[in-house]
Amino acid sequence: MNFFDTENLILIAAVFLFLSIIASKTSGRLGVPSLIIFLLIGMLAGIDGIGKIPFDDFEAVQKIGTVALIFILFSGGLDTKAESVAPVMWRGVVLSTLGVVLTAGATGLFVWKFTDFSLLEGLLLGSIISSTDAAAVFSILRSKNIGLRGRIRPLLELESGSNDPMAFFLTISFIQILNMELVGVWNVVLQFIIQMSLGFVYGYLLGKASVWIINRIKLDYDGLYPVLIMAIVLFTYSITSFGYGNGFLAVYVMALVLGNSSFIHKKSLTKYYDGQAWLMQIIMFIALGLLVNPHDIVPVIGVGLLVSMFLIFVARPLGVFASLSFFGMRFKEMTFISWVGLRGAVPIIFAAMAVNAGIEKASLIFNIVFFIVITSVLLQGTTLMVVARWLKVDKHVTAARRYPLELELTDGFKNELVDINIPEDCPQANKRIVEIGFPRNSLIVMIERNKQYITPNGNTIIKAGDHLLVMTNSARDLQAINACLQITKTT
Repeated sequence: MNFFDTENLILIAAVFLFLSIIASKTSGRLGVPSLIIFLLIGMLAGIDGIGKIPFDDFEAVQKIGTVALIFILFSGGLDTKAESVAPVMWRGVVLSTLGVVLTAGATGLFVWKFTDFSLLEGLLLGSIISSTDAAAVFSILRSKNIGLRGRIRPLLELESGSNDPMAFFLTISFIQILNMELVGVWNVVLQFIIQMSLGFVYGYLLGKASVWIINRIKLDYDGLYPVLIMAIVLFTYSITSFGYGNGFLAVYVMALVLGNSSFIHKKSLTKYYDGQAWLMQIIMFIALGLLVNPHDIVPVIGVGLLVSMFLIFVARPLGVFASLSFFGMRFKEMTFISWVGLRGAVPIIFAAMAVNAGIEKASLIFNIVFFIVITSVLLQGTTLMVVARWLKVDKHVTAARRYPLELELTDGFKNELVDINIPEDCPQANKRIVEIGFPRNSLIVMIERNKQYITPNGNTIIKAGDHLLVMTNSARDLQAINACLQITKTT
């Protein structure tokens, strides 16, 4: 059987996607991040698994991973609110730069001292595994309705979107040094400053240009807007890379600018690229799983476990505490952030780059990195909720309700839809809307009661247990609504 015939490829792709979607639905309930399921599906389909599909193209996986990472970073930036990350901006920047460098350096020195790797090979390995994958973390937290107190969540969101470029730069630098293509510490430092600075500038300018283009191009078919944005994303990465900047950082910054601006079809486009990010993750993780042969992992279990434990319990906490201690964060918060150091598919992609570059011990590094990722996900990913509760940094959040209504606000429309729950002890329960003095600047669009939907008017009686879908203009109006209803929490 030729697995690479067109019909077979289409069938295999369909089966992979279907199995991955089903697996992702159950993985969160089991406390296991979806990525580990995707990787296992790929491994089971590989040459050592039941699928027996032969696949060993590291270059293809690197290219697939690069494209996938571009759109994953774009989706993350597009969905990040500036008001949530602004208070933690400098903490996130320091954590995603200094924290990554310290994690990579400490791990590299440890590998050099306790294995047969040279110093540069150890630092390369440390660089490859220095970035985190917070997307896996939030999939677990959301599935269990667990929130995080204070500003931990936006800090982790910012770190997850901005630390991959730093790890990428370190990885490429040590690959070049090992291949005698780049010599001198000052050359590395200068290249870092140039790449990061240009990446930020390109990203910001192209983000502003993207808003202008999307709002003024006036396409005849709405279905072309996702294609337009896809072209902009790919152009941002490529033109930045050609211009000696960091393309990954540029894409993330461009997405931040775009996501915090008003543009046509914003809501539907954000949902579209959220779905595309999931597709990219599934493709990337399955391809990585296909690339790995379990029989190659067995010989590196010892050194892999040693490095993984050092990374989890020493290197990551060192990077976090050294980066955040001067920002007045509590010990429990920094401890939890240290534990949220999951490694994802990005380190495996970086390891594939080392293989493609012809580094002497690249195959060994690749297998060690894969084992470290699996260990990190299984140990940290399955215990996040337990650690959050133990450290008392968790809070319960109510899952967002789904209404039979899709509202696409036009460009420049500043209103916001808010879901408000009427508790059992609400003093305003059993009163008509006209009697409670509801703010004039706000409107109750819909009431959900016992799984039925009511269109309200002034004579409609508010009852305990109701969920009000309210349109409001500002945070001040929301406070007025809460004061009017005499409640303290909204969903």
